[in-house]
Amino acid sequence: MSNTMKQAIHSGQAPAALGPYSQAVAVGQTVYLSGQLGLDPASGALAAGTEAQTHQVFRNLRAVAQAAGGDLDGIVKLTILMADINDFAQVNEIMASYFTKPYPARATYQVAALPKAAALEVEAVLFLG
Repeated sequence: MSNTMKQAIHSGQAPAALGPYSQAVAVGQTVYLSGQLGLDPASGALAAGTEAQTHQVFRNLRAVAQAAGGDLDGIVKLTILMADINDFAQVNEIMASYFTKPYPARATYQVAALPKAAALEVEAVLFLG
């Protein structure tokens, strides 16, 4: 695939990438959103606690989706990485306040650690069609 087929997406309303990657990459009408942590885009600070981090993650994903020309309702697939699977119910409840039915397809995993000692990271696939 040539680089002309993919377009980097960037939003100043979401945290800058922590490494050599794009906040999102669009290929045609599909946008692949990199994992977002619960970082405040202005300060770079991690929100305190799972609840606050979860809200910030979905606000960050929304900002990147909007920069791509979409919104959360266009997300068709989520992957949630959690430091503690015991937070599953709380994250589900918060997620339900950001999405409407039909909800995106999703996979959720507990992982040993996340960057910045975050409680969760969420990546997404957005369809603009």
